Amino acid sequence: MSISLSQDKRYYVYLGQRPRVNEEEQMMTVVGAMVYTDDEIVTIIEDGDAEGRKSFSGVELISAFDQYTATIMYELGKDRTVFVERDLEDNPVVYFDGMQNINFSGYIGQKNYKTLKSINPVLTNAIEYGWFTFAAKPLFALLSWLHGIFGNWGWAIIALTAIIRFVLYPLTYKGMVSMQKMKDLAPKIKDLKEKYKGDPQRLNQATMDMYKKNGANPLGGCLPMLMQIPVFFAIYRVLLNAVELQGAPWILWINDLSRMDPYYIMPILMGASMFLQQRMTPNNFTDPMQEKVMKWLPVIFTFFFVTFPSGLVLYWFVNNLFSILQQFIVNQQFKNAKDAIKAAKVEK
Repeated sequence: MSISLSQDKRYYVYLGQRPRVNEEEQMMTVVGAMVYTDDEIVTIIEDGDAEGRKSFSGVELISAFDQYTATIMYELGKDRTVFVERDLEDNPVVYFDGMQNINFSGYIGQKNYKTLKSINPVLTNAIEYGWFTFAAKPLFALLSWLHGIFGNWGWAIIALTAIIRFVLYPLTYKGMVSMQKMKDLAPKIKDLKEKYKGDPQRLNQATMDMYKKNGANPLGGCLPMLMQIPVFFAIYRVLLNAVELQGAPWILWINDLSRMDPYYIMPILMGASMFLQQRMTPNNFTDPMQEKVMKWLPVIFTFFFVTFPSGLVLYWFVNNLFSILQQFIVNQQFKNAKDAIKAAKVEK
């Protein structure tokens, strides 16, 4: 874009309203305006959240975007000051002062990573991943690489899930072993509670000594789940913002991984796998209400995942299958160890 005036007058160059190509916005979709500066800081002002007037210097690009598309201006010049104000609906308005002679570049279209990178690598920063950008960006790069191998985004998601499970395997294995040990120690812990019923301090000390002696960690089973939460949200952000998945088929009835399963088959399979995993996983619930909530969790998740993109449900379903396999291996190891101890006692 080149602007040249016959007389030097003050005016503004306005980025314009954000695109509204996708009217069916999905959960956690971010829409609004973005300012990316040369210190690699991304500032996002969502629709409805604009407050007052803000100014930015050293701007690399400005963007008004929806889920998959964006209007972008870049190569504005390092000395250009960009302003963001709000309109009557508290939506962001992005503009900058014009000059008598000014040149800059622009892009209007889908936020396709390869397309943006081929034009100018700085444009890839217009793909918004929110708080989980630190994890989402490398995950998308890996997913894109896997797509180059398999030629299908569905199989790429399955391969990505396998890689993530492989990386987290030592941690998840340790957590599953710890939960099995906690289950075996449950009767002994119950005896300790009866023995030190009126002395909570002695009870806590005796309980911790027993855990330490048997190599059990009461928090060991929670850590693997906590580790998967940021990965889950990062995957969600990737699948939510990757326009490459829009209209991308997998197999059979799944013809768009960016949209919900029209027949609800994937969410049902995900819920069933979660139920099976729960049945195989040892628990040490002492609160009946907590136990009831956990039993209903697969049903709750099934309804929760009904509206999620098929690609995300596929990830969680395959993740459950890996958990089931790993839990089966751990359960079998403990069973074999117990059978060996029983056999040794019989021989004596």
